[in-house]
Amino acid sequence: MKKIRKEDISQEVFDLYDEYAHNRIDRRKFLDRLSTYAVGGLTVSSLLSFIMPNYQDNLQIQPDDKRLNTEYITYNSPKGGGDIKAQLSRPANASGKLPGIVVVHENRGLNPYIADVGRRAALAGFISIAPDALTPLGGYPGNDDEGRALQRQRDRNEMLQDFIAAFQYLKDSPECTGNIGVVGFCFGGWISNMMAVEVPELKAAVPFYGGQPSSDQVPKINAPLLLQYAGLDTRVNEGWPEYETALKKNNKEYTAYIYPDVNHGFHNDSTPRYDKDAAELAWGRTIDFFKEKLE
Repeated sequence: MKKIRKEDISQEVFDLYDEYAHNRIDRRKFLDRLSTYAVGGLTVSSLLSFIMPNYQDNLQIQPDDKRLNTEYITYNSPKGGGDIKAQLSRPANASGKLPGIVVVHENRGLNPYIADVGRRAALAGFISIAPDALTPLGGYPGNDDEGRALQRQRDRNEMLQDFIAAFQYLKDSPECTGNIGVVGFCFGGWISNMMAVEVPELKAAVPFYGGQPSSDQVPKINAPLLLQYAGLDTRVNEGWPEYETALKKNNKEYTAYIYPDVNHGFHNDSTPRYDKDAAELAWGRTIDFFKEKLE
């Protein structure tokens, strides 16, 4: 069978995967509906293999990259899940204190893609912490399906406290300047927005395709925002007009980009939803924003 290309797959398949990835349909219904697109030489197994994450072949920065000092630490989240495991990374050649970035995972725990993003942030000149909110349940289980099932068992507001505690860990670290931002993806985008609401000392927030806070929470935001949305992501984008109105009404500092013709998850290079041009542009903007606001 010839190799499947992204162009061979209809948008409806990506929309279907989005429903499955965000727990709106179960695996049985996902596979049943996926079968309707198994035509013209495509099989359900080939579609499934194509659309599911492939972490092994898509890491940009290896965990043992010598340019970084990367380790796993445990910090306490007294209002959240207790002891939380996190990846901590910083440039190996760094001297002195560095600004910090909290990197927040999607709705499935600290998978290899998000850990990789944490290392990318460190390589750009920051100390980064990438927590695993699944720690109280044993940690990321090694695959996203089980990770999603585990994360549904946790309260999202308690998980918010876990990431706020990660901010505090960096704040208290002798290796950090105390200037700290947050970047998150999907669920992590919502966390990033909510940390801007709940953490007055946060210096910058970059939510990627994340759910928005309510309008009555917006007055509490102090941090400048860089908001990154996917043009085809109607589910998340429907909350943007109300959010933007509230940001304007309250004179909040924000910049928003909507990347045309890309899907929710376009930054995740382990799945075919990845869009290289949009992802690299958005990540470049993210690092430039952090350098402006944190250094």
